Amino acid sequence: MNIGQLENVSLRSIWKHEEHDFSVWLAQHIEVLSDTLKLSLTEIQREKRVGSFQVDLVAEDADGQLVIIENQLEPTDHDHLGKVLTYLTNLEAKTAVWIVSHPRPEHMRAFQWLNESTPADISFYLVQLAAYKIGNSLPAPLFTVIVAPSADAKEIGREKKDLAERHVIRLRFWEQLLNRARDRGLTLHAGRSATKDSWLGAGAGISGVSFNYVAWLKERTAVELNLDTGNRERNKKYFDQLYRARERIVSATSIHLEWERLDEKDSSRIRSTIELGGLNEEEKWSEIQDEMIYRMTELHKVLRESIKELRDY
Repeated sequence: MNIGQLENVSLRSIWKHEEHDFSVWLAQHIEVLSDTLKLSLTEIQREKRVGSFQVDLVAEDADGQLVIIENQLEPTDHDHLGKVLTYLTNLEAKTAVWIVSHPRPEHMRAFQWLNESTPADISFYLVQLAAYKIGNSLPAPLFTVIVAPSADAKEIGREKKDLAERHVIRLRFWEQLLNRARDRGLTLHAGRSATKDSWLGAGAGISGVSFNYVAWLKERTAVELNLDTGNRERNKKYFDQLYRARERIVSATSIHLEWERLDEKDSSRIRSTIELGGLNEEEKWSEIQDEMIYRMTELHKVLRESIKELRDY
């Protein structure tokens, strides 16, 4: 049995010019691309003008939304990436297809980011084009989808956006809290800067023991003494030693303390939870922060002497 061997064919030997050769062929054989993308592409227009530019091909999908197609029989470059975005936005299209011979990793990542970051009805396809023949056969094109939109990509994008928004909120909240604490004479966290984390800590004089502010998006905030030395046994012994002084500690303050040994975890803590609201209730920030500062002051006052007595296990 004789079996042929695929041979790669130079794209330029088939289509010498993108505009006059490849775009013409693709407009006449759009079903090949449609099948690859699993899109219904109709109403093909060539060289549609966008200001002083012109799009290689413009089509419509099954919903009548515009699809712009940019052809590049070369490796991807920044110029064509810019054209894709320019055409998509100026024509208010919903889908962009970039056909190239060799997709560079940087541009693949750019299209992945675009699929994650744009609204759910906007789609970006990066398609690699190659051509092959067997023996003396006619060359045949092969479209391979390198980057495509997906529900997962859009969900990742939404999660990243939510995370970025949370980071901005936390930075603003901690900056405001640090300023208020300084104005009220609490210097415990004076050396700290605002952070995007959900907690803000300051050392308590023993490695791995810290006084932390904690803030959630909804409903509550807290102040705590966190015991996380990197050694589970030491954390539990520190906690147990403080717990033995619990009666004296509790009697010295009016704030409620939650004694959380957390046997299922390596760390332990003593926490005071504040249920005045969370980060998403900015109109309450002043009230929440004042209470956090008050309770941190109390927590530090009633625990600092007991912390000094902790033995180094």
